[in-house]
Amino acid sequence: MFSFLKIFVHRAFLINLAAAAVIVGVGLWYSLKILKDYTNHGESITVPDLKDLTFDQVQEQLTNLKLHSTILDSAYVAGKSSLIVLDQDPKPYSKVKEYRTIYLTVNAIKPPQVVMPNLKEGVSLQAATIILESYDLKVGQLIYQPSFDQNAVLDQLIGEEPVEPGTLVTKGTTIDLVLGDGLGDTKVIVPSLIGLTEDEAAFLLKTRGLNMGAVIIDETVTDTLNAIVSKQLPLPTEEAKLNLGESVDIFLTKNTQVNGVDSLPLE
Repeated sequence: MFSFLKIFVHRAFLINLAAAAVIVGVGLWYSLKILKDYTNHGESITVPDLKDLTFDQVQEQLTNLKLHSTILDSAYVAGKSSLIVLDQDPKPYSKVKEYRTIYLTVNAIKPPQVVMPNLKEGVSLQAATIILESYDLKVGQLIYQPSFDQNAVLDQLIGEEPVEPGTLVTKGTTIDLVLGDGLGDTKVIVPSLIGLTEDEAAFLLKTRGLNMGAVIIDETVTDTLNAIVSKQLPLPTEEAKLNLGESVDIFLTKNTQVNGVDSLPLE
């Protein structure tokens, strides 16, 4: 027993034991350091807002933040430059680890096109309006010509030129419609547009065979999407009637409650 204890406490044994402990300790410390470095010490990177930046600007920002990017999809928004960022994933101000890839939706270089539908075979104005909207096309001016078929589409135009069914046209294109007037001096009652948005007013006028005239915006309006009609000319009275294809002027104001025509100042 004594000899065993003597061997156990022998100097060489103690040195080896200490060396082994040091090696294990250093290895454990190094492993923890690598793990912390890999996880960025538990820290994260805030994803910047990339909307409306060019792809080159995005690359510069993300490189500085140790992030990557790739274009995942494209869409088309009129008025915006090609390859401008429209959306991103992860969203702005999300927390991510370094070297994460940010997926981008950018504005397409060319606007998408659609096939022009055929509206010229007795399609009514109301049906033509719905069809054009389903194709992401806009109803433009209504032009009336003598015909027995009142409000039936006789022709479809881009500018002053006819556009044949099946022709590729750019989404968002305005299509003017030539309509039948019913072979008479047809008059329609002017509808009330008070309290409607510009788009709603335009749609209602089209369904009645009338056109939008002048759009006058007052000083309270900062965004026409949030504006409503405060006044119109002609006024929507029982006596007010217009010929098919005539126009109604509207006045837009800030989107607040409009009580009625009688409370509105006339100019």
